[in-house]
Amino acid sequence: MEQAVYAIIISFVLGVILCPILIPLLHRLKFGQNVRDDGPQTHLQKQGTPTMGGIAFLIAFVVASLFFLKGNADGIAVVLMTLCYGIIGFLDDYIKVVKKRSLGLRAWQKLALQLIVTAVFCWHLLKNGTGTAVYIPFAGGYELDLGLLFIPFLFVAVLGTVNGVNLTDGLDGLAGGVTLIVAAFFMIVSWAAGSAISPVCGAIAGALLAFLIFNSYPAKVFMGDTGSLALGGFVASAAFVLKMPIFIVIVGFIYLWESITVMLQVGWFKITKRKYGEGRRLFKMAPFHHHLEQCGWKETKVVTLFYVITAMLCLIGFLGCKYMF
Repeated sequence: MEQAVYAIIISFVLGVILCPILIPLLHRLKFGQNVRDDGPQTHLQKQGTPTMGGIAFLIAFVVASLFFLKGNADGIAVVLMTLCYGIIGFLDDYIKVVKKRSLGLRAWQKLALQLIVTAVFCWHLLKNGTGTAVYIPFAGGYELDLGLLFIPFLFVAVLGTVNGVNLTDGLDGLAGGVTLIVAAFFMIVSWAAGSAISPVCGAIAGALLAFLIFNSYPAKVFMGDTGSLALGGFVASAAFVLKMPIFIVIVGFIYLWESITVMLQVGWFKITKRKYGEGRRLFKMAPFHHHLEQCGWKETKVVTLFYVITAMLCLIGFLGCKYMF
């Protein structure tokens, strides 16, 4: 735990230094956020706010982690997963902001890159002896061996988590704060389990603490896909290294719910359009945080609610891993 605390402090200090340097640079380069006209009208004032700020906390995270990676294969795997997904997000942001192509990477390009990175991570887990078993919550440490099903399960869980975090990144401080709480959960659990990734979890927590100073409402910078995909890569890789991917459903429920609301919205719209000739919506807007905004909730209230829900679910997650280690 001492190493985790040092990692938090180092990454926090680096983040506090890097953000004030990066934000004016992004302003000068005109790397501003494009806000959709069909989104919440209150978001139009955010037009031009610098994006790709995830670069700052990603650098702080990687540099802080380097102090604790000697002989730490699992820690290296988590750092590389986080970094590689961050690079995919950076390419997406770069094409959107610099090349002025609103959709960024084409869907097949993004998926192909994600599959390659995830495949390498899967190979590491199988080669490094982590195995194909996963812990079942509230089962007193029982491990379910998935066998050959582990590989498709891993791909679905990783890609689902990464894109769930990406969908959650829609309000000031939302994805960063929720993931900070989840990172704290994994840091404590990894310490209790004697896992070497505890300082790596601390490094991402410290980096996010610093970033939230500038990303909380009203945000001076957005993380962009650079940050949100990186955070998704961290959550998924940390969970699998600890053999706790099923726990993402509990502690990362916000990511899951945001994804579900988008799928329900799109699916219901297509079904009703085919049946009635006019698409109908289940929610006023998806993901769900936008639905709450359209219902009259203030942005800060929605963010606070999601923080509280995540914190409570992490406490439930602690109960779920009782007797595991």
